[in-house]
Amino acid sequence: MLTLMVILLLLILIALGVDIFISLGFTGVLGILLFRGPDALTLAATAFFGQETTFELIALPLFVLMGNILARSPIGSDLYTMGTRWLSWLPGGLAIASIGASTVFGAVSGVSVAGVAAIGSMAVPEMLKRGYSSKIAAGSVVTAGALAMLIPPSVPFIIYSAITGESIAKLFIGGVVPGLVLAAMLSLYVLIRVIISPELAPRGTGTGFTWKERWTSLAKIWHTGLLIILVLGSIYIGIATPTEASAIGAVGAFIIASIAYRNMDFRRTVQILKESMRISVAIMVIIGCAMIFGSYLNMIRVPEMLSNFLIGLNMPPVVLILAIQFLLIIGGMFVDAASLIVITTPILLPLVKALGYDPLWYGIILVINLELAVVTPPVGLNLYTLKSCVPSLSLEEIIRSSIPFLLIELLCLIIFTLYPPLALWLPSMVK
Repeated sequence: MLTLMVILLLLILIALGVDIFISLGFTGVLGILLFRGPDALTLAATAFFGQETTFELIALPLFVLMGNILARSPIGSDLYTMGTRWLSWLPGGLAIASIGASTVFGAVSGVSVAGVAAIGSMAVPEMLKRGYSSKIAAGSVVTAGALAMLIPPSVPFIIYSAITGESIAKLFIGGVVPGLVLAAMLSLYVLIRVIISPELAPRGTGTGFTWKERWTSLAKIWHTGLLIILVLGSIYIGIATPTEASAIGAVGAFIIASIAYRNMDFRRTVQILKESMRISVAIMVIIGCAMIFGSYLNMIRVPEMLSNFLIGLNMPPVVLILAIQFLLIIGGMFVDAASLIVITTPILLPLVKALGYDPLWYGIILVINLELAVVTPPVGLNLYTLKSCVPSLSLEEIIRSSIPFLLIELLCLIIFTLYPPLALWLPSMVK
């Protein structure tokens, strides 16, 4: 009864709009107090500060800083320009270029809303001006922006690693294949849909680029490609930990913004540091409070009891995994991605392990699932970000345009859920 009251209180606080870290921390401390008494409250402090002081978590603020620096630079514009010059000859080429630019931007950002803002503010108005339907223009950008969550360096992967102890390096590498597959699926959908309905994206718009213009567009982003290779390559070949690579990324991003783009003055630097600090502190406090609540759940053996109950139903493991994915999709409609990770992982991961699945694989498909969360109302942050970047589009238009692309993301989630080796073969090569 006590457990149900504590969990119900958590849900009520979340429903009332109380900050997630307050909801988790308060109910966790209350549960420990009622279950073990005042002497056990030291466990809450140990859980919080023990989590916050881990070496691996240093990567979080540094990757956030790296993404914020590059998001304030013209890199989004350069990536989109490069994409249009190489891909605009295809049916729906500008939309495919937007997806490609979002994919590359995700490799230097890790935050989905940054990708939507950086690419969408230029790409969507340009597509609409060239006669593209909003069904293609808005939908392609708002969903492709979520690729930043999956393609490393990924903030959700860092949060998952902090909670579970899984290798950040393997999670990062594990996100590469699903990220590229999803980008290809979204691009293929645009291509096929425009071939069937050419009026959605008029042919012959912006295709008259010379080879010199195409190669010039690549020259403008060489430093971005080098930064991606330095950060991810150093992790993949084992010469740097993810934390060390995050420092390389932050310094490299500052050099690119300062020297290549020359748009880093003192005032902008201070603004970026403040914003990065605000985001990082918010996420880290949520993680710490989640550990308090998780400690309470482990104390009363909720994950173990849930696992035993569901396994006792003798249902096929794949059915239970698909049911978990469905519940996460529903939860993602009302809770932001970071909060969903910290709330559900301590409860569901023991069940996933008991079913015989790899925790690394679960982390990968969890983040694929969260890509749906940032595009589904009423909490879908990407929707509101694109609305603020393109005021001429209504929120209803953006939501409708995203539905077919969401179905593509759902198909990708099902594929990687039903066939785990597809997500695990590349991480298995990391030592």
